[in-house]
Amino acid sequence: MLRPEEYFEPLDPAEKNEEYIAMESKSFARDTWERFCANKRAVAGLILLAVIAVIAFAGPLLSPYPYDGMDTSIANQGPSLAHWFGTDKMGRDEFTRVLYGARISLMIGFVATAANMVIGIIYGGIAGYVGGVADNIMVRVMDVVQSIPAMIYMILIMLMLGSNVYSVMIGICVNGWINMARIVRGEVRTLKEREFATAAFVLGASRKRILFKYLMVNAVGPIIVTATLMVPQAIFNEAFLSFIGIGISAPQASLGTLAQDAKMMISKYPMLMVYPVLVICLVIFALNFVGEGLEEALNPKGRD
Repeated sequence: MLRPEEYFEPLDPAEKNEEYIAMESKSFARDTWERFCANKRAVAGLILLAVIAVIAFAGPLLSPYPYDGMDTSIANQGPSLAHWFGTDKMGRDEFTRVLYGARISLMIGFVATAANMVIGIIYGGIAGYVGGVADNIMVRVMDVVQSIPAMIYMILIMLMLGSNVYSVMIGICVNGWINMARIVRGEVRTLKEREFATAAFVLGASRKRILFKYLMVNAVGPIIVTATLMVPQAIFNEAFLSFIGIGISAPQASLGTLAQDAKMMISKYPMLMVYPVLVICLVIFALNFVGEGLEEALNPKGRD
């Protein structure tokens, strides 16, 4: 009778790795970052956004001129070494005010988006996971809130609370969360039928744990992409409100307020309009490029 080792022929060591395919193990975050960096426009947008944010928040602190300091003796001066963007009709340094306005606009955009994310994720997650009658009622509530134009909410909020940063953010958040809630609801309705969600339920996980520990984690891609695209929308809404004269009140200034102030003198001093509008365009382009890169990096269908 043959011994067990006689049934097999030893493999030559040179042939052991013929069919071995080496692949480096990557985490989800690292793989997403590498795919994001492969998109040159997305990287350029991220760098541009970072530069604008750093200059906007650090620039006014380093500037020798306060954003609200007035000196009518130097009103409407052109660009110079002392005042890089010149001065406005009140003799205020336009460069400092543009940086300060960019800070206000970025703060409104990111804070309002963060609030909309929290509300939309919780509301949409509950609606999608619970389902049934509760889901139908919550969807009808979203339909009713969304049926009224967002600009009307913003104008009413600012008339009641005054023209300040907080009223602008509240006005943006009144129905700004609905798009996020709809996306989260759709993702949760799909993911809760997957095997991993059923397995978690069978093993005794609570509904809260299943929703936020498993379903939300797997829906993080669409959530991040949607949030990225919500920031420029919030910035544009604030700029539009300030441009038509019902936004942030003086002496505070956003990019929209600066554009509104320059509107009356655009024929004589057009550059006062160019500076804030150019910064708005750069911020929106940068955020859109970042959102495009995140959408490609987090899209599982585009992975090899």
